Amino acid sequence: MLWNAFVIALREIRRNLLRAFLTVIGVVIGVAAVITLVTLGRGATEMVKSQISGLGSNLLVMRPGQGFGPRSSSAGVPLFNQGDIDAIRDQVPGIQWLSPVGQKNVSTIYLQAARNTNITGTTSQYFLIGKWNLVDGRFFTEADELSGSAVCVIGQTVRSSLFGNEDPIGKKIRIQNASVEIIGLLSPKGQTGFGQDQDDTVIMPLTTLQRRITGRTSKQNIDQVMISGADNYDTDVIVDDITSLMRSRRNLQGSEENNFSVFDTRQIADAVSSSVKVMTTLLGWVAGVSLLVGGIGIMNIMLVSVTERTREIGIRLAIGARAREVLLQFLVEAITLSSVGGVAGIALATGLCIGLSKLSQLPFLFDPVINIIAFVFSAAIGILFGYMPARRAAALDPIEALRHE
Repeated sequence: MLWNAFVIALREIRRNLLRAFLTVIGVVIGVAAVITLVTLGRGATEMVKSQISGLGSNLLVMRPGQGFGPRSSSAGVPLFNQGDIDAIRDQVPGIQWLSPVGQKNVSTIYLQAARNTNITGTTSQYFLIGKWNLVDGRFFTEADELSGSAVCVIGQTVRSSLFGNEDPIGKKIRIQNASVEIIGLLSPKGQTGFGQDQDDTVIMPLTTLQRRITGRTSKQNIDQVMISGADNYDTDVIVDDITSLMRSRRNLQGSEENNFSVFDTRQIADAVSSSVKVMTTLLGWVAGVSLLVGGIGIMNIMLVSVTERTREIGIRLAIGARAREVLLQFLVEAITLSSVGGVAGIALATGLCIGLSKLSQLPFLFDPVINIIAFVFSAAIGILFGYMPARRAAALDPIEALRHE
């Protein structure tokens, strides 16, 4: 009986293909929108997590002031000094690597090529913390740091801008008034979760940056500190220990707020991921509204179909068909119509996700669960909005139906 109802439903859809298409377009758009938004949201979340985890292993960042990023409040706040670095290294357990960092954005020049680049001064442990690898050359050593050697390693963006396809190893670039030799070329790392190009960088010993580029003579000459926690140690404990130590070193009283911040990049990744999930959920609900609009369209067209086929219904009832069989027939037609829309929506969403993932460079993560949920929901729309027309058809009086023109 169900199979016969399904065959009749397909016949009716085929008889009015254009009308069927216009009826289910809302369901198609709704299903495609929900699946596309959820899939792209998951891709964005995974990309943010992978990019932030690529910044370093168990990475903690200590910065002056409150907040993180370009809007952080650090005006007038003292920087860090070498005593802070030594104290953290000696008194805070669970630290695997630690590296002070100084930064300045200046012009870098090679022959006729020039570009503004972020110059980072640090120690050799910076490369271990940030999981940096080399394409060619070498990293600078502790001997280079102690002597303040005019050497540096560069990222792929700097290499392509200044040297093109030329081998940069051994060449010298001009950074402000200093001539610095390139001793290493870094492997590409791409964008961070904050849209920053990690390959647009020149990294040199901190002593070289301070003596030759920034000219800082103050003891407070370290912009931030990169810290890598041991794998078997809770980074929350490390953050608490560093905070307590730095409050003591900066003579902050109990009621005073910290004038520095210690960030766990995993927490930042979780916060960004949560924001993406919230936005995806909200947009998914908005897209779900079009499913309801599609359901209303199905209900309207089924009411029209009942009116058009009133005489047919009367004949069926007159020759012995029961009311529940008529109800089932029209209900199956509504479910079939909405299910066809669901399948078309899934196909459209798959194509959109693949295309948009390539366009936005997001990973394409196929989620069978959301596809199944969207299809089941589209079928449920057929039941919900198809029941009233089916009930109306089943309630027709055979005699009155036969008189219908």
